[in-house]
Amino acid sequence: MSEAFRQIGTPARGGIVCTADHASNAVPADIDLGIPQHLLHEHIAIDIGTAAIAERLAQDHAIPAHIAAVSRLVCDLNRDETAPGLVPERSDGHPIPGNVGVDREERLARFHRPYHTELADWLDDAEPALILSLHSFTPHLASRDEPRPWEVGVLYNQDDRAARIAIPLLAAEGLNVGDNLPYSGRDLNYTMNRHAEVHGRPYLGVELRQDLVQTPESHDRWAGLLAKIAQRVASALT
Repeated sequence: MSEAFRQIGTPARGGIVCTADHASNAVPADIDLGIPQHLLHEHIAIDIGTAAIAERLAQDHAIPAHIAAVSRLVCDLNRDETAPGLVPERSDGHPIPGNVGVDREERLARFHRPYHTELADWLDDAEPALILSLHSFTPHLASRDEPRPWEVGVLYNQDDRAARIAIPLLAAEGLNVGDNLPYSGRDLNYTMNRHAEVHGRPYLGVELRQDLVQTPESHDRWAGLLAKIAQRVASALT
């Protein structure tokens, strides 16, 4: 059992796997972020809906999942070790006073490195045909007026092989699809840069709008849809 991650399912060599870097709002008992409790249930602490969808992908669709077990406010697992936001002192206008002056190296050693070391070994063993990287985004940000009409976004950095296949497939489902939106994978793509792009592994970076992933029914629907899309993408890549 790790503080940093949990895994559901066993990857099959050449199959599809899922990662969910921001799927938890857990804060260890010995860490005090100094924020109101309600903020732990908002997007600054967790990618809402992703844990439930990743669980369903693993349990119902044979897509094993490597899932974060700690809040991004404790340690952002999708950031480079040197990134200022790795241990955020502020998020979407909210101060995180408990992170001011903390020992970053301790957070790295306790959460970030175990998460990525295990993910690297997991992927080396599986050599998957496709990695589905699962995140979610808010309909708007509190800190600035920014319309976000997309229902799903597909993110990528340099390797857009899977994205180019998935975007029209998602659009054919009647969805408003963001192409490297609501933000660009060229700016924030650490986990996939490290574990996919460097190794030439195809990946599909998916962002789901959080107002669409609030209920068990929506979790079931998105898991089914993403499993179908991921399978079609993996088949097209072979």
